[in-house]
Formats: sequence, structure tokens, C-alpha cells
Amino acid sequence: MGMKKFINNPDNLTAELLEGYCSAYSNKVQLVSDKIVMRLKPKDKSKVALLTLGGAGHEPALSGFVGEGMLDASVVGDIFAAPGAPKVIEAMRLLKRDAGILFVVLNHAGDVMSGNMAMEMAKQEGINVKMILTHEDIAPGADSPIENRRGLAGCIPLYKVAGAAAEAGKSLDEVYNIAEKFNNNMATLAVALKPATHPQSGQEIFTLAEDEMEIGMGQHGEAGTGRSQMLSADETAVKMITQLIMAVKAKKGDKIHLMINGAGATTQMEMFIVYRAAKKYVQGLGIKVVHSLVGEYLTVQEMGGFQMFVAKLDDELLKLMYAPADAPYWTVR
Repeated sequence: MGMKKFINNPDNLTAELLEGYCSAYSNKVQLVSDKIVMRLKPKDKSKVALLTLGGAGHEPALSGFVGEGMLDASVVGDIFAAPGAPKVIEAMRLLKRDAGILFVVLNHAGDVMSGNMAMEMAKQEGINVKMILTHEDIAPGADSPIENRRGLAGCIPLYKVAGAAAEAGKSLDEVYNIAEKFNNNMATLAVALKPATHPQSGQEIFTLAEDEMEIGMGQHGEAGTGRSQMLSADETAVKMITQLIMAVKAKKGDKIHLMINGAGATTQMEMFIVYRAAKKYVQGLGIKVVHSLVGEYLTVQEMGGFQMFVAKLDDELLKLMYAPADAPYWTVR
């Protein structure tokens, strides 16, 4: 199967997409030093800054969430690749402040390596920064060691609660603790129906037969927990939500955030049908869905499938979820 995409020279993909993105939202974000997306209006330096890093090709993530009440900056790597540590430390220098920086890293080998190297450099330069690692993928098993669990779309609602806490003027330790509380009470499971292609080469990242699906697929096509025959929307939703509810240990009377994140080629129609089944199931257990997101937040080009995400919320986290934000892809007024 050939690749059909509206692109120019494959070598210029990241540069062109960032130029286009920052130009489309020039009232909110700016491109600094070709790979750093920053807020247009910098946050008051007396408040904690939020920084993240990750490869391009997952739009709108991660740079779509740079803005008031969310991220201060996002360091972008090439397609599906982590940015190098020098770019990351450059962003840290730009955000340097006494209040400190919360640095959110998704658990993928390249991201973690760049993140750790930048943290070492920051320490030598006296930059006050704390790193938090997201690892909410439960495909390897909810109790498997953190290093085996990937960071998936859960980073985005985490930016929201941490960003709101920072905007409220909380200290770095407080912002970190809130982010970590959210981090420890979230879980994601992905399902794939059809492969993505690497936009620079046209290579399919993995293969799946016409009548197969795979639950637990990683963002870049890493193997999941097993292939099965295609299931209906309701069957898929129930199979996934059951595991997620167990993973966050939600029980009757608890409040949760439920997100269906499209991987790139799954329609809104399909996502709403899946959401409907998942919410019905949860309500049947006496658990309340108090915040929802349905749409494309972190995609993998034209991969067919979605990530289902659940977070258990207490009153503090719920309030932060609904706090004002003004990023291109998440606005709360």
C-alpha cells in the first residue's frame, strides 16, 4: 500500500509543520530556536513553569497544549524521535526562574535519555527543575514495573492539572505532588486496527490482518497484549474499561475523568460510540464520570484505533481540571 500525504521534501517535515502550527496560532504560541514552542505571553516568573519534550508526528500533541494554564514550552524532536538534550537544556535556560520548572517526560527510551541528560546539565547550571515521568500504559499489566510501562495520552490531562496548579501560584513541590497524585491515579490502554506509516519513508510501522485488532499497542506500533479478531465497539469498550477501572482501583462513589483519544484515522463517530459504551459500563458500577474528552489529542499519523484513558479524581484534581486554560487545543473559560 503506497503512502498518500500532502508533504514536500520529507527532510523538512518537522520544520514546516512547526512553522505552520505556530503561524496558525500566532496569537498563543511562538517558535523559538527552530524546535522550541513557547507561549506567546510568558508566564510571570514568580510562578512554576511547565516543560515537556517529544517527537513530532503526534499532532496536536505535544505542542498543542502550550498556553496559559498548561505548558510554558514544548521541545520538539523529529518525526517519532526525541529531541536531543542540548535543545532541552536550551528550553530550561529560557524558563529558568527561582520558582522552578516542572519537566514532564513520557516513558519512552529516547525521551527518558534526553530528559535525564538535560537534568544533569540543569543541575550543573543551578536550574531549579523537577522531572516527572508518565507511565500509565497498563498493557504490560497494571502492576508491572514502571520502566516497562509507556507514557501515552495521559500526559495531556496531567499538563492540565499541573498547569492549573502552577497558574494558581503553588510552589514547585506542591505542583510536583499534584502532578504525581494524578500520575499515580491514571491508566491508559490503546487499541489498534490499522497501521500508521512513517511519513518520511512511507514504511508501515506494523502490520495487522484485515479482520484483526490489537489491544495494548504502543504509540509507535510496539507490540501489545495480543491480537484478536475484530470486536464490536461495545465489546471493545467494555473489555478496555474493565481493565482500566481495575487499574485505578475505582469503586462505587468514585469520580473519574474518561478520555477517548483518536490515534489518527478513527472517526469522531466511532469515538462517541465507544465513549457511550464505556460511560454506561462505569455508571453501572456506581462510578461518576465528571470530566470527559473525546477527540484527537495525541495521534500517530493515520493509525486506526484509539487510546482509552481513565483517571480517578478527588475534589482538588477536579477543580484543577476545570480551571481556566488557553492553549490551542485545550481551552477552558
